[in-house]
Amino acid sequence: MVEQRLTDGRRIAQFLASEVTGHGDALAALSVTDADPDTDPTPDGAFAYGIDRDDDRVASVFVQPDRARVEFEHAVDVAVDAAREEGLRVRPKAVEPPQTLVFVEDGAQVKRVLSVLRSVVAA
Repeated sequence: MVEQRLTDGRRIAQFLASEVTGHGDALAALSVTDADPDTDPTPDGAFAYGIDRDDDRVASVFVQPDRARVEFEHAVDVAVDAAREEGLRVRPKAVEPPQTLVFVEDGAQVKRVLSVLRSVVAA
């Protein structure tokens, strides 16, 4: 049996966007905004789109060649805890205002990021 993994940053970000917009639960309040479908991945991460709630940015998604990065801008402490519980690689970012970086290195991790988004929305 051939094991296939989705490890292309752009494809992971596209999958995440479709999952965010395709759910009717707590994620229904979120929308994908400012999307740039022609974003080319860069080693530092190129902006792909925002995830907003009522015109307020909750997170931004960046694409790198081998992963996507979600930068949470709201409920950053909740995002840290939820990402760790989901087994995702997470790093608080010491900027003003603070942010939480969550790395999505495989398409299978997208479902776990959705759980983090639900926790952030509920906070």
